Amino acid sequence: MFYSFIRAVVWLVTTLVNGNVRYENKDKLPKGNYILVAPHRAWFDMLYFALGASPKKFCFMAKKELFENPILRFILTHCNAFPVDRQNPGASAIKKPVKYLKDSDLSLIMFPSGTRHSQTMRGGAVLVAKLSGKPLVPVVYQGPSTFKRLCTRKKVTVRFGDSIYVDRKMKLSDENQQKIIAEMTAAFDKLDKEIDPNYHYVDPHPQKK
Repeated sequence: MFYSFIRAVVWLVTTLVNGNVRYENKDKLPKGNYILVAPHRAWFDMLYFALGASPKKFCFMAKKELFENPILRFILTHCNAFPVDRQNPGASAIKKPVKYLKDSDLSLIMFPSGTRHSQTMRGGAVLVAKLSGKPLVPVVYQGPSTFKRLCTRKKVTVRFGDSIYVDRKMKLSDENQQKIIAEMTAAFDKLDKEIDPNYHYVDPHPQKK
C-alpha cells in the first residue's frame, strides 16, 4: 500500500517537474519477476524505471548512509529498499535480492556499475540472476542528469530491451561472467543508439581521482 502511494506521489511530482517523458518497448517486459539492469546516469533515473514498468513493484539497493536519517529510513524501508555497504557489500547484498525475487512478487532494479560516477560493469547482477533464476532486462535512461536540468522539461526517454537469461547450471567463471557483462553492455549500447545514435553520457559531477 505504501509503495503504491509513494509511486503515485513520484508520478505526480515528476509530471509536474517534467511531463515530457516517453517509455518505449514496455511490451518486452517479461511476466513474473525480473531484474532491471541499467547504466546509472542520474540519482532519479530509477524512479523513471519503476514508473515505466508499473504496475510491477520493485525492491532496490541503496547505500547504507541513506538509512542513517530516521525519516528517510522509514520511507526507503517501506518502499522495499535495503541498505548496502558499497565498500564492503558482503553476502547479504546478494542473498537479500535473491530472496525477494524468489519468495515475493517484487522485481529488482539494479545498477551493475554500482554508482553513476562509474560506467565500469561489475558481476553482482549476473550472480543474482543465476541464483534467482530470473532474467536480466536491460533498460536505459536518456535525459537530464541533474534535477535542475530536469526542471527545464527537456525530453526524457526510457527504453526497455530484450531479456538476458543466465543458465543456472552454468559455472560462473570469470570468463562466463564477462560474457554476460559484455552482453549487457552491448544491449545498453543498442538501446542508446535506437533512441539517439549520437548519444554520449557525460557525468555532470565526476569524482576527482
